[in-house]
Amino acid sequence: MENRRVHGCLGLVVGVAFALLTTMLLGRATNACDAGVHNAANSFFLLYFFIPALSALLLMGWVLVGAVLGGHPLLHTVALAVTLLGLCWCALSFFWSGVTPTCPDGVPLWWPGSLPDPGF
Repeated sequence: MENRRVHGCLGLVVGVAFALLTTMLLGRATNACDAGVHNAANSFFLLYFFIPALSALLLMGWVLVGAVLGGHPLLHTVALAVTLLGLCWCALSFFWSGVTPTCPDGVPLWWPGSLPDPGF
């Protein structure tokens, strides 16, 4: 029982950490590209809607992968990494601003060329 509790707490911490990192990346991208309404509205959305929703989604992904692959430690770790990064990438792509006058190709100037552009 104690192992499950530790696993659940770790899932919550990792989910919130990934949600915060994804939120910071999305906020900096919308700020760099002058996307959205304005900084106050964008921040309100990110703080009060995006972080809790993404944290809950990541925690559900954590629990689902743990329930399916709990007995295989190496496969479980790889599946968790792929699932959490995939969910963060999908959330980032869904709310990515796209083409703006400041970012004609839809990507901020600081975005590394080695990473694919977010978007579906």
